[in-house]
Amino acid sequence: MRQAEISRNTLETQITVRLNLDGSGQSRLATGVPFLDHMLDQIARHGMLDLEVEAQGDLHIDAHHTVEDIGITIGQALVKAWGDKNGLRRYGHAYVPLDEALSRVVIDLSGRPGLVFNVDFKRAMVGAFDVDLTHEFFQGLVNHALMTIHVDNLRGENAHHQAETVFKAFGRALRMAVEADPRAAGSIPSTKGSL
Repeated sequence: MRQAEISRNTLETQITVRLNLDGSGQSRLATGVPFLDHMLDQIARHGMLDLEVEAQGDLHIDAHHTVEDIGITIGQALVKAWGDKNGLRRYGHAYVPLDEALSRVVIDLSGRPGLVFNVDFKRAMVGAFDVDLTHEFFQGLVNHALMTIHVDNLRGENAHHQAETVFKAFGRALRMAVEADPRAAGSIPSTKGSL
């Protein structure tokens, strides 16, 4: 089973992440940031991975440290869960619509951190959630998962829909990238022989 548990403890946050790449889409989330819980549930459900996140952060300041550090910790857990990437597809992509919004996410488990993030949110806040933190979440994740992600919101007028399509598309693209490729069993999907 491709599973991992990672804890991150700083003066700003205390976070534990448990994930199972071969799960059934179940989640148990207690981040203290309700909209982030909703978005992480999308990753679990559409990525068909089991995800547990327990976080305490300095939310009396704002949600920045908590959201970024959850991204970092999930990134570290992904690295531990997929191991040497032997036999994985490596690449994944997904388009996801939600009413008027449409987003595309493309992933490469490249071993190199890279984020291209093109989302022009139509408003700054979704409830109490600052939409700028969406970028911070994914930046923390790619930096520590050592993966390349291209995120494009192709259209959308509702910021909640824009964010939700991004997280759903990420979950679906991740599901594809970490799937076992039966034709590549026993090999690393790279001409370098490592990722």
